[in-house]
Amino acid sequence: MTTKQRIIYSALTLLAEKGYDAVSVSEIAEAVGIKAPSLYKHFSSKQDIFHAILAEMAERYEQRAAQMQMNGLDAHADLERLALLSENQLVEMGKELFLFFLRDEYVCKFRKMLTVEQYRNRELAALYSKQYVEDPLTYQGMLFDLLAQAGVFKDESPQIMAVHFYAPIYMLLTLCDRQPEREQEMLQLVEQHMKQFSRLYNNGGNSK
Repeated sequence: MTTKQRIIYSALTLLAEKGYDAVSVSEIAEAVGIKAPSLYKHFSSKQDIFHAILAEMAERYEQRAAQMQMNGLDAHADLERLALLSENQLVEMGKELFLFFLRDEYVCKFRKMLTVEQYRNRELAALYSKQYVEDPLTYQGMLFDLLAQAGVFKDESPQIMAVHFYAPIYMLLTLCDRQPEREQEMLQLVEQHMKQFSRLYNNGGNSK
């Protein structure tokens, strides 16, 4: 791990534990094991470090989506692949993404940081809403709309379908954050939820 990467990881750990305003650049440097002037060779400010944390999170998600042969951000790019998957394949894909968000240490710390900071920082509250509500619902709503147009899904409100699909999954994810010992129980609920969602909205193709 490079010094720059160590700065990003150490900063995220401190921010998740103490909050954005409570952490100084000097404290981040100390956690890395370097002096503040050395840190400034890599980042100009704490805000600069924070932007790097965001970029790292985005890159991790994009890499995970690519491993699953998905774009993950552009519904049009993912339509053809998802339309051809069976229900069981879709469920496995959903569980794989659930476990990525649940088990990846960086992703967990990022979620914890924004969850705490949404009550203290208006800018980070807006980022939390964008990251965990607006962007997922926009992507999934567009995807369900395209699947309905293609005849794969029923012609229902794509926005409501997105809420029906995403809200339970995110609720179960945050429950696991608080009670990690319930991971297997929640994973089974994710599977059952996705199968029931498919029965409600799928037009009957690719059911196995």
